[in-house]
Amino acid sequence: MPTLVSTDTISEYQLLTSDEFLDWLEPGRHADLIGGETFRHSPVSLKHADLLNFLDSLLRRYLEHSNLGGKLYREVVAVKLSARNVFEPDLCWFSPEQVRGLRPTHAPFAPLWVCEALSPSTADREVGPKFTAYEDHGVKEYWVLDPHTLRHRFYALEDEVFVEFAREGDWIESKVIPGFKVARAWLNPEALPLVGDCLGQMLTGPE
Repeated sequence: MPTLVSTDTISEYQLLTSDEFLDWLEPGRHADLIGGETFRHSPVSLKHADLLNFLDSLLRRYLEHSNLGGKLYREVVAVKLSARNVFEPDLCWFSPEQVRGLRPTHAPFAPLWVCEALSPSTADREVGPKFTAYEDHGVKEYWVLDPHTLRHRFYALEDEVFVEFAREGDWIESKVIPGFKVARAWLNPEALPLVGDCLGQMLTGPE
């Protein structure tokens, strides 16, 4: 049963375990369990949705073209990281080796690659407790995209901590998805290029 905690003599609230949260979670219900607290997902802005749609399509087509395999999921798979942390990443990729360990209802371990897009209501969680949980549980690469300010940041796990990379330059090349790279200019939701054109440039190099 849920654990009751309180911060004063009047109010109290429940902390769920990951298993209790997964029992509560059902198709169409989107939420994260962060430190035992449930945070439901809210509707996002069109900029947020458009940017994720673009990156999802581009990476999915690249994975198919390159025959890298694995599984790419878009905010539909619960990732159990610990006894009180279960997240539904905006985008995440599991390697072919990891796919064999996925369960019918959730992933019992961290994916290799995660991307989260910031919203005003969630930014503090994406770069706070979720950042450290991804770091602690072995996500190898974490992309944090800001569709409003375009201050995108990219992190790779080194010696158990996330280290930022690709702070400058025109291209961001993944360190865990071989050959996958995006031009910084593509990550503007108000001026998104055609996915097919981007895939061609990625495979042949910039013009």
